Amino acid sequence: MVVNLDIRQRIEEAEERLSPHASKNRYSRGRLKWEEPCQIRTDFQRDRDRIIHSNAFRRLKHKTQVFIAPLGDHYVTRLTHTLEVAQIARTISRALSLNEDLTETIALGHDLGHTPFGHIGEDILNELNPDGFRHNEQSLRIIDLLEKDGQGLNLTWEVRDGILKHSKGGIEVLGEGWNDVGTIEGQVVKIADIVAYVNHDIRDAIRANVITEDKLPKSVVKTLGHSSSERINTLVYDIVRQSLYTLNHSQASKSTISMSSNILEATNTLRDFLFEKVYNPSLNTEDTDSAKETIRFLYSHLKKHEGKMPKEYTLRNDSIGRKVTDYIAGMTDHYATRMAKEYSA
Repeated sequence: MVVNLDIRQRIEEAEERLSPHASKNRYSRGRLKWEEPCQIRTDFQRDRDRIIHSNAFRRLKHKTQVFIAPLGDHYVTRLTHTLEVAQIARTISRALSLNEDLTETIALGHDLGHTPFGHIGEDILNELNPDGFRHNEQSLRIIDLLEKDGQGLNLTWEVRDGILKHSKGGIEVLGEGWNDVGTIEGQVVKIADIVAYVNHDIRDAIRANVITEDKLPKSVVKTLGHSSSERINTLVYDIVRQSLYTLNHSQASKSTISMSSNILEATNTLRDFLFEKVYNPSLNTEDTDSAKETIRFLYSHLKKHEGKMPKEYTLRNDSIGRKVTDYIAGMTDHYATRMAKEYSA
């Protein structure tokens, strides 16, 4: 008996019932290198699977989110952060009838380029590497050039764009330039990233005795809620409600994700509070000083001893600084610490 396995075609036909603003596999801008389509999975589904099976994705479980080397079992890591972003983004995307597969894929890949020791590692590599360093650009470099022994993952344009442009820099939520993303699903991931980290970082900061619940801005608690689950629910509900209105009534050529003014103000207030009370103070501790010295030592040592790096980092025709940066950026916290001890012995 012959069975027609062209399930992908049926999925693509079903995507035509999504929102007119949604990205559809049939109209993807494609991959860097053409590939024969899969009979079962769409291109965005294949991209998701490639990210999940990548080495860089596995390493996220041992990379710092905010607090370096915490003793408790329940602190957020880059991996658990990534999964929370994916969950929140999928909820929003489904409610807005967008492409859930694309949304999930961007979310799962958005932090692949993060360094060991969180933003400390990113800051030090940016200082040391003549070409600078930004984790979103490194994420793209990983999926294009470094994974699979230098072959890359050959992902679609839509996924690559969402990963590259998820980073917010110093701008306020929904501030100028916020929606400079090629797909609306990429916008969803960008805002889901905020929803995830402003809430789980509060939990971690309380767990670490950096802040207490009663120190949260009263205006934020009144507007968003008293618990993490309340705040996430408030934010997601508001994003869906406001975005539905915007998508249905906007005359602009580019569709955008939005929030109501009072929820947006509270979100930016909470984000500012975290920078003042949690993120900036965390840059000046014994653990962060040790992390900085570890990155600096590794960079200096490996520039002088290129042969100590794995071959996949040395075969490319790049500067030694670029090769060393790629290698260090891919390390987990544990691996970076262990290598620094071995090299200095």
